[in-house]
Amino acid sequence: MITFAVSIAVLVLGYLLYSRFIERIEGIDPTRKTPAYKLADGVDYVPMPWWKVFLIQFLNIAGLGPIFGAVAGAMWGPVAFLWIVLGSVFAGAVHDYFSGMLSIRHNGLSITEIVGIYLGKGVKQFMRIFTVILMVLVGAVFIMGPAKILAGLTPESLDMTFWVWVVFAYYVLATMLPVDKIIGRVYPLFGFALAFMAIGLITALFVKGYSIPELNSSNFANLHSDPENFPVFPMMFITIACGAISGFHSTQSPMMARCITNEKLGRRVFYGAMITEGIVAMIWAAIGMSFYGGIRELNDTMTANNGNAAFLVNEISNSLLGKVGGVLALIGVVAAPITSGDTAFRSARLIVADFLSFKQGPVRNRLAISIPLFLAGFLLTRIDFGIIWRYFAWSNQTLAMVVLWAITVYLAGAGKNYFVTLIPAMLMTAVTTTYIFTAPEGFSLPAEVSYAAGGVVTVVLTAVFFRHRPLLAARTPVAGT
Repeated sequence: MITFAVSIAVLVLGYLLYSRFIERIEGIDPTRKTPAYKLADGVDYVPMPWWKVFLIQFLNIAGLGPIFGAVAGAMWGPVAFLWIVLGSVFAGAVHDYFSGMLSIRHNGLSITEIVGIYLGKGVKQFMRIFTVILMVLVGAVFIMGPAKILAGLTPESLDMTFWVWVVFAYYVLATMLPVDKIIGRVYPLFGFALAFMAIGLITALFVKGYSIPELNSSNFANLHSDPENFPVFPMMFITIACGAISGFHSTQSPMMARCITNEKLGRRVFYGAMITEGIVAMIWAAIGMSFYGGIRELNDTMTANNGNAAFLVNEISNSLLGKVGGVLALIGVVAAPITSGDTAFRSARLIVADFLSFKQGPVRNRLAISIPLFLAGFLLTRIDFGIIWRYFAWSNQTLAMVVLWAITVYLAGAGKNYFVTLIPAMLMTAVTTTYIFTAPEGFSLPAEVSYAAGGVVTVVLTAVFFRHRPLLAARTPVAGT
C-alpha cells in the first residue's frame, strides 16, 4: 500500500512540478495563434474547449497498453512500479508534450513530417512508411482486443466475428467524419466509463482487503516465472509501453494540436494526459500483483491462460465489482482500446494526407486514403492476436525512440536544455535494439550478444549526435515561425 500511494503521489508531483520545468524549456507563447484558428477547416482543424481536447487526448493514448500491458508487466513484480512512475514522468509525458507542442509550432503537422524536419529526408521517408504500418497494426490490435471482451459479455450468437464488424464499422465513421461530430461527442461517455473502471476497481481492492506488494530490498528483483527468457531489461520495458512511454502517443498529439486553442494548454493536455494514463497503469499493475494472492500466483494464472490478459481483466472486474459493476468496468476497459483504435486509423489518414499534400475537406479525398487502410487493418484481424501484439509493442517503442531523438535535435538546435530528452532517447535506443536482437520475433541472439549490440548502437547514435551538435543551431529550423 505504501509503495502504491507513494507512486501515485510522485506521478501527481511530476505533473505539478516537472511539467512546469519542461514547459519553461519549450518557451510557450500564449498570444500566438494556434493551427485550430489559423487553418480551421471544419474537419480536422477544429477549435475545442481544453477539457474536451484533454479527454480526447487521454482516451486516444489509453488503449490496451495501460491495462493489458500493466497486468502482463506485473508478472515482473513491484519493479514494474518504478518503470511506470519514472517512465511516465521523465520519458513518456516529456515525449508526448514536445511532440504535441512541435506539431502546434508546425501548423499541426503529423509526427512523420516533424521527424523529417529535424532528422532529414531519408528518415522522413522511412518514418512515413513505418508509422502508417504501425497505425494499421494499432487499429487491428484495437479491433480484436475489445471484440474479444465484448464477445465474453454477450450471448454466444454475438461472437467475436460479430463484434469485429461492429467495432470496425465505428472506426470507419470515426475516421471519416469531422473530429467534433463523433469523437468529440461520444468520448465524454467513454471517459466516464474509463474513470468508473479505474476508481471502482482500486476502491474495491482496498475495501475487500487485498494486499499490494511493497517494493523493498527482498523483492527488488525479477519475479517473472521465466526470468531467463524474460529479463527485466528489455522485456518489461517493451511490455509496459503505454503506461510509461509509447511512440503511438506522438501520432495522436498532432490531432489534438489541430484543436487546441492556446499554447499554454499544452502542458495540461499533453503532459497531463500521459500522467493520467500512468495512474491507470499503476492501478492495473497493483491489481494484477494482489488479486490472485501474489506475483507468483499471477504468473501461474497468466501461464495457465496462455498470457491472455483479457481473461484476467474479465475475471478481476466481475469478482471485485459484481456482475453489474463488472460489466460497467469492462465497458471502461473496452472504451480504452476503441478510443485509440479509431484515432489510429484517423491518424494514418492524416499522415498519408500530409505527405501527399492531399486536402481532406472533400469526402472523396478521405475515402481514397481510408479504404486501403481499412482493408489492410481488416486483413490483419485474421492473424493471431499474440503475434500482432508483439510486433506492435516493439514498433511502438521504436517510434518513441526516433521521436525522442528528433526532439533532442530540435532542442539542441534551438539552444535549449536537450538532456531532458537525450537521456530518455538513449534509454529507449538501448531497450529497442536489445529487444530486437534477443526476442524470438527478432534475431534470437544470446543475451550477452544482444546487450552488447544494444549498447554499441546506443553509444554510436549518441556519439553521432554530439559530433554534429555544433552544426544543429545553423541547420535546425525555428519552430513556430
